[in-house]
Amino acid sequence: MKDLGENSGNSGKFQDPLVTADGAPRASVALSHAETLWFNTGTLCNITCANCYIDSSPTNDSLVYLSADEVSDYLDQIEARDWPIREIGFTGGEPFMNPAMIEMARRSLKRGYEVLILTNAMQPMMRPRVRAGLADLQKDFGNRLTLRVSLDHFERAHHDEERGAGSYDKTLEGMMWLRDAGIRMAVAGRTLWSDDEAQTRRGFAELFVRHSLDIDPENPAETVLFPEMDEAVPVPEITTACWGILKKSPDSVMCASSRMVVKRRGAARPAVLACTLLPYDAQFELGTTLAEAERDVYLNHPHCAKFCVLGGASCSG
Repeated sequence: MKDLGENSGNSGKFQDPLVTADGAPRASVALSHAETLWFNTGTLCNITCANCYIDSSPTNDSLVYLSADEVSDYLDQIEARDWPIREIGFTGGEPFMNPAMIEMARRSLKRGYEVLILTNAMQPMMRPRVRAGLADLQKDFGNRLTLRVSLDHFERAHHDEERGAGSYDKTLEGMMWLRDAGIRMAVAGRTLWSDDEAQTRRGFAELFVRHSLDIDPENPAETVLFPEMDEAVPVPEITTACWGILKKSPDSVMCASSRMVVKRRGAARPAVLACTLLPYDAQFELGTTLAEAERDVYLNHPHCAKFCVLGGASCSG
């Protein structure tokens, strides 16, 4: 397991997968309703962001490119295991760095799934070959394809602070092209700054109106706002008793409904992870097949508590 460090506010916690630091049984989550299978297309990205949870960059290939045939293999496994998958998601890195991205999306759409691609909508997406491929996918599959664009803030200065000078304008250029091509969009923003959620959504609403973007700023599925992911921030561990204390069901946690496929550099074949947020923590690697990935997941990481269970609440001191 990743060492959280002696200076972390969580020192001593999240060590044993089965019990918490004070000896209580650790909460676990079953894969109760598989809805989304994610594919990480590779960690290479055209930019280096200041706060990237997966450390994507033009040089980080810790997770290498997946191939279209590897994606097809897992699509076959979905059918063989009878998983009730609704959506196939693609994340990175920047997915459009992967030369097979259009083909991977096409194969998923042809199987009848909705497809969600996470992108910064910059130069890799704007290459003529990629734009032609996206236009063909939209023509053939319509609104079953969605691109969720990373626009960290509605103001240029904050977005460029995170992603580099000039990136805001390049991303907006990509969004204008997607709008004109009739491709369905969502936006992913960040809450790193002083605005509260209502202010942030109002700012995005004004931006969407100004640029004639058909994106609902109040719908969390269309305008997603991500908090900062700092593993050093102290959070309580989640015990089995927490479900009742918080009046929350394990079925509401992300690992009850999704898994992610990655391919590590040097690996013979891809692996299936429990969580999209923890690509480097070995304890969340479940095996190489979907059958192996059906086992329960123990919530043995600060992200499990902060982002997936508590949502600002606390069930212990």
